[in-house]
Amino acid sequence: MRSEGLIQRALVQIATVGPIGRMPIAPGTWGSAFAVLIWWYFLSQLPPLVFWLILIVLSLIFTYVSNCAEKTLGKDAHPIIVDELIGQWIALAFCSKTILMVVIAFFLFRLFDIWKPFPIYISQKLKGGWGIMIDDVLAGGYAIVVIAVIRRLWLD
Repeated sequence: MRSEGLIQRALVQIATVGPIGRMPIAPGTWGSAFAVLIWWYFLSQLPPLVFWLILIVLSLIFTYVSNCAEKTLGKDAHPIIVDELIGQWIALAFCSKTILMVVIAFFLFRLFDIWKPFPIYISQKLKGGWGIMIDDVLAGGYAIVVIAVIRRLWLD
């Protein structure tokens, strides 16, 4: 019984990315900024296939973790920010490793995550961890499309 409490607390810590999700202002934006740092120093070094495999595995794990954390923190609670990590990493997937493109990817992901154009808003109606994760995955997908157009037109 005691170990269940420890496991639940550990899952909440993962879902909130420790103290980052508990930031008093804009925890999702801070989570996205943290995701950019992880991408810049680690994930951008990976071959694309390995990057996408890691993203898929982490998406499934984070969906489970979010579902568990929701039981403690409430439905799609603001401190749960692992979804921001996945969405931001998706947005960065086709970026060149230049400051300008990374900043563009950061702001595009945040724009789509906050604005929630169709069908992103509707996707949040899914229950549990799926509802938490899918809107950020879609926002990252929207950002990828815009980044691809920018890179195509700009010949980055």
